[in-house]
Amino acid sequence: MKWESPAAGNRLIDWLLRPSSRPLQLASLAVVLGIAVSTSLRENWGSDNAFVVKAAQTLLAGGSPYEDRRFLYLPSAVLMAVPEAMLPQTALRWLLPVGMSGLLGAGWLAALRLFSVPLRSRLAVGGFAVLALAYKPYVNLVLIGNWTAISAAALPVALLLAHRRAWGAAGLVVGLAIACKPMLVPIGLLFLLARQWRGLAAAVLVPLGTSLAGALMMPSPSLFFTKTLPFLFQGQDSYALPWDASPIAVLPRLGVPEPLAVLAAFAGAGAGLWGAWARWRRTDDCDQGELRLVETACMVMLAAFLVSRPSFDHYLLVVLPLLLASAVRPGSMPRSPWFWLALTPQVALIPWPSELAHKRRAFKDCATLCGLAILLARRALRSGRVTLGPVTTAGSPPRTEPECAATPAGSASRTAF
Repeated sequence: MKWESPAAGNRLIDWLLRPSSRPLQLASLAVVLGIAVSTSLRENWGSDNAFVVKAAQTLLAGGSPYEDRRFLYLPSAVLMAVPEAMLPQTALRWLLPVGMSGLLGAGWLAALRLFSVPLRSRLAVGGFAVLALAYKPYVNLVLIGNWTAISAAALPVALLLAHRRAWGAAGLVVGLAIACKPMLVPIGLLFLLARQWRGLAAAVLVPLGTSLAGALMMPSPSLFFTKTLPFLFQGQDSYALPWDASPIAVLPRLGVPEPLAVLAAFAGAGAGLWGAWARWRRTDDCDQGELRLVETACMVMLAAFLVSRPSFDHYLLVVLPLLLASAVRPGSMPRSPWFWLALTPQVALIPWPSELAHKRRAFKDCATLCGLAILLARRALRSGRVTLGPVTTAGSPPRTEPECAATPAGSASRTAF
């Protein structure tokens, strides 16, 4: 089996793209399953998922899920949670952490396929285990069972379909994710930029139709507008505030007047959207368009996270696998040391001052969110450069073109999967 380096002279990437050994595969599986099992044994497992399950149980009992002000999802999410509500608690205790891990793993694999990374490579196998061990929000998400995991799986899958020109299917995937949790609503901007109206229609009509069906099945669906939305727009209450990483919530805790914090957050989001527009317009990248698609989508999501209330640490798992997988492309964000510096506050096992522990963790989360948004916006707004040089690919003579525009020969790429 021949494995080719996607960038000449890059020994680290070349090493990461080589086949993983059997011990590494077993060790990675043990890490993922170990986190899931340890989560099942903890008393506070599935705390976020419990709100959705309770909403479905309330619907089955004939009540309105929106009587609980902490149920903040669309009516369609109630229908999606009915199967969970019918499972016994013991089964759910063991199935939920595995399901969360599986969704995150599916998003990681889709992100790798988008960049044509071999799924048996060291990057694919060991990278996910390192993410699970080193990135603390991964463990937090598996523990609380938040439905952010659905969006973390859906966005890479949708981008993979879009790259394959199946925009309608991509819109369907995004629509189903929004029906579960309206986190991917900002991705509608990507369909607008690409002028893919069929995909946009699917992304809108699927959650709209399922929400209408859910609303017709429950009493007092108007509570969603009179009780839930006002509660959400106010940024919830003191229960969620200590964990809210949005600059709108963090800056006032540091003494910044709230109007100024709101202005700063919206200014950052506006700059991010401008960066997404500029990144989409720039098509001179040294790849087949994957990097352009990923960085535009991630920029849109990061801009939304700057102003969403609340914005938790695990939200970044929606964009982080895509950015990490893009490391195989020269000039991508993970090739910069600043990218890893921005992730440092989220790394597990690093001793931080007690002021940043427990309920003050939002300061670290906000630093990572803002750092990634600034780095990606800076990259999106800079002018693209094309470097010409001789490139040799398998089965072809030397030629002069942008270095990474060359694609491997068919005989080399088929063995990758």
